[in-house]
Amino acid sequence: MTDYDLTANEKKVLLALNTLETAEAKKVAEVSGLNVDASTQAAFLLEEKGLVTITDETFEFYGLSDEGKEYAKVGLPERQIIDSIRSPTPLEQLRSKFSPQFVSIATGWLLKKKWAKIESNMLIPSESVSEKGEDEKALFVLFEMKEEGKEPVSVSELLKKSISKGTLSDLLKRKLLEKEDASVRRVSITSIGQAVVSKGIEIKEEIAQITSELIKGGNWENKIYRPYKIQKPARSIYGAKIHPYQRLIDQMRQIFLEMGFTEIKGDIVQSSFWNFDALFQPQDHPAREMQDTFHLESRSELPAKYVDSVRKSHETGGNTGSTGWGGKWNPEIAEKNVLRTHTTAVTVKYLADHPKGPIKAFCIDRAYRRETIDPTHTPEFEQLEGVVMDKDMSFAHLLGCLKEFYQRMGFSEVRFRPGYFPYTEPSVEPEVYIDGLGWVELGGAGVFRKEVTDPLGITEPVLAWGLGVSRVAMLKLGLKDLRELYQSDIDWLKKSEIGKGI
Repeated sequence: MTDYDLTANEKKVLLALNTLETAEAKKVAEVSGLNVDASTQAAFLLEEKGLVTITDETFEFYGLSDEGKEYAKVGLPERQIIDSIRSPTPLEQLRSKFSPQFVSIATGWLLKKKWAKIESNMLIPSESVSEKGEDEKALFVLFEMKEEGKEPVSVSELLKKSISKGTLSDLLKRKLLEKEDASVRRVSITSIGQAVVSKGIEIKEEIAQITSELIKGGNWENKIYRPYKIQKPARSIYGAKIHPYQRLIDQMRQIFLEMGFTEIKGDIVQSSFWNFDALFQPQDHPAREMQDTFHLESRSELPAKYVDSVRKSHETGGNTGSTGWGGKWNPEIAEKNVLRTHTTAVTVKYLADHPKGPIKAFCIDRAYRRETIDPTHTPEFEQLEGVVMDKDMSFAHLLGCLKEFYQRMGFSEVRFRPGYFPYTEPSVEPEVYIDGLGWVELGGAGVFRKEVTDPLGITEPVLAWGLGVSRVAMLKLGLKDLRELYQSDIDWLKKSEIGKGI
């Protein structure tokens, strides 16, 4: 190894250590003529080359707390109590002389140190009481050193004065001491480092960066340049990018727009009428219970145009040929506002406002449910809803539309299983095949029942579907925990590949 393998700072530190052999980082900086940061950086570079070793040591230092200072002057509570009595003394008498709390602390330590015992509510001193315990000695030593301006004191100094770590631990528990930890970094030259120095080191000015002025000046040929390791990997640079989850949502949106759909939006707060009743969900359905839905104190005025027809649909089936759910439909329940539990509340209201086809619409937005947060559930989540309404629409059209969407999302194998939903019949659950997982269910779909469409004045078939966007994201991004989509993991965001799985 030649001295040209070393930077000027490295040479200065190595020469300083050749004199010192081993020293604290501050001392190395002082002797080398560098500031501490530059000296430390050079030392770490030298350590990589095997020329020095760096060790970090942590030292404990102790000082007296305010209470400890007081007891160092007047004695520990147990010492004050035992010095105040010469014969068995009622505890009540001691409590009136000192204080109940003070006596309680003192008697505890008196019993532990076996300086006294308690019988019949009397404190009885032992025949032999220590002149001065180790804890008292420690307080005295620390107080003296404080007076001499030497506080805090290192544990090694206290050990030299025959004060054990156990005693220091007891005083810490009693909050009579305060402990500080200090780290000291030591740098030592190795035999290889000494060999390099023995061959001679010359410190010359080095150029770390080539500038246009240097080249234009014409004297660059006679300069010494700092060497670079061309084998060393360059630092990773991460450009700005859209969040992977947002990219997935944008991709889904783009697919439906390319398929000729119109995107629709709606309010987060919906009346129970649009969130449940208009979708033919019975008013005693479990989905309306507090554990599943965020209920609000406010209410909404019901759309008079549809109230009577929806009521009849629930109670008797109306003109649909159905028997309905029976019982009595309660408009007060329908007025209650909720945070929408699905974006179907948006699509069904859109259909009510546009009862004549053809319609191809979708909504991709957030929904809310009272879920316990775990790797696969969160109280708020994104949902994708879609509807197609036109004459002669059939169940086969629904399956074809869904298959087209999932295949455009990159799922080559798609199948459908029969399902059940209160507002569609027939109903299916689309599934896609994932290597290593098998068939995974990704939503629900079906044809809206007449009990939904008839009260809204809709006479044409309505194909409808919905899927959880976050579940698709977990599959596409290879995640195990849904919460990762919402956490600010900057490292994951930096390293996520643009277009991976999307």
